[in-house]
Amino acid sequence: MTIAFAGFLSAPRHIWRRIAGWLHARMPKGLYARALLIVILPIVLLQSAVAYFFMERHWEAFTDRLSAAVARDVAAVVDMYKNLPQAEGRAALTRIAAYDLNVDLVILPKETLPAPAPKPFFALLDRTLTKELSRRVHYPFWLNTTRRDSLVEIRVALDDATLQILTTRSMAYASNSQYFFIWTALAAIVILLIATSFLRNQIRPIVRLARAAEEFGKGRDVAFSPRGAREVRQAGAAFVEMKRRVERAIEQRTTMLNGVSHDLRTIITRFKLSIALMGETREVSEMRRDVEEMERMVEAYLAFARGDGGEASARIDLASGFEELRADCERRGVEAHVSVEGDTTIVCRPAAIKRLLANLVGNAQRYGKRIDIVAINDEETMTVHIDDDGPGIPVERREDAFRPFYRLDEARTQDEGNSGLGLAIARDIARSHGGELDLERSPLGGLRATVTLPL
Repeated sequence: MTIAFAGFLSAPRHIWRRIAGWLHARMPKGLYARALLIVILPIVLLQSAVAYFFMERHWEAFTDRLSAAVARDVAAVVDMYKNLPQAEGRAALTRIAAYDLNVDLVILPKETLPAPAPKPFFALLDRTLTKELSRRVHYPFWLNTTRRDSLVEIRVALDDATLQILTTRSMAYASNSQYFFIWTALAAIVILLIATSFLRNQIRPIVRLARAAEEFGKGRDVAFSPRGAREVRQAGAAFVEMKRRVERAIEQRTTMLNGVSHDLRTIITRFKLSIALMGETREVSEMRRDVEEMERMVEAYLAFARGDGGEASARIDLASGFEELRADCERRGVEAHVSVEGDTTIVCRPAAIKRLLANLVGNAQRYGKRIDIVAINDEETMTVHIDDDGPGIPVERREDAFRPFYRLDEARTQDEGNSGLGLAIARDIARSHGGELDLERSPLGGLRATVTLPL
């Protein structure tokens, strides 16, 4: 019993979740569209409710009264025709109908009523007038409310004649109600224009803040000053303060690392000077190689820790860089091919991107005999694939390859002088530009390094 009751309660919840998911998938995703919807939807619902109640209460009630009056006039004409003398009464009846009842009366010979006239799209008048005539006129009648001359034609079949009565639609129908809807639509348009103008001014500072944060995340310098509503200005001020703190931290780190670099280079220079003063022996040669390897490792460590945050962004063409990499591969005896699709111009930190590509190509040179460089511009991102035909990296070890100072023990183990920071530095540079670096299997059989940079 408890399980059945729980299942009964869960059914509406499941239906509501499905409806909510359907609505969420179709709702606008932008803040401007959502805010506009929040403003416009209540207005539309309110005006729809007002229009409905106007139609239901006022318009229908008004049409009922007008149609009842026309039906009474028709019934009066029928009664006078039945009770007045034949010759003089018909002329008087036509005159009374024209001047007192404001209808045109034509007395026709007795004839069969036409087939029912077509119903209009909005059948309120047709339905209401038919109902009122049925209540007051006890003879067969025919009704046509769709004439193009804005007249309503009513025919009543009597025993010896057929009465044709013509009256205007305004006598039986609230025909000026469209002005209410026109004014309602105009008011909705004015409200929409005002709401759109105000919302655009409120959303613009948020868009500027988002763009500034995105540009700063890509390592580009951007001028930004908080504007807009109080809450938006508070968020903008917090962003400016955060940006200032990050830049200050980067500047302090760079200054500290420059000092460390200077001290370490001073010590290494002393080692090299001492070795140079020694005689040329096997032990001295080994010491010299150790010092040179230590110098390369120190430079790699400092490059990884320092990064390229202080470099200014600029618009460069990657095509020339690709050609330099291809020429370098050929000098080293490695076959290289370059393929470009679309414009190769991007905004980036030139030295950092050059180091990123050089690290990836150098890594491919180390283990392969052929390298393919493919650049694709899809108008949103610049994607660069660097393929080699080397031994590759197992799937489960590819993320480990990005770890700083991590050395692979298998096929792509680091050579002498390699600190294990090439891929780590490359991914750090890609992410500092708002992009990403991934590894996968190459069509050449080795490793593919894919760099994605936003335009």
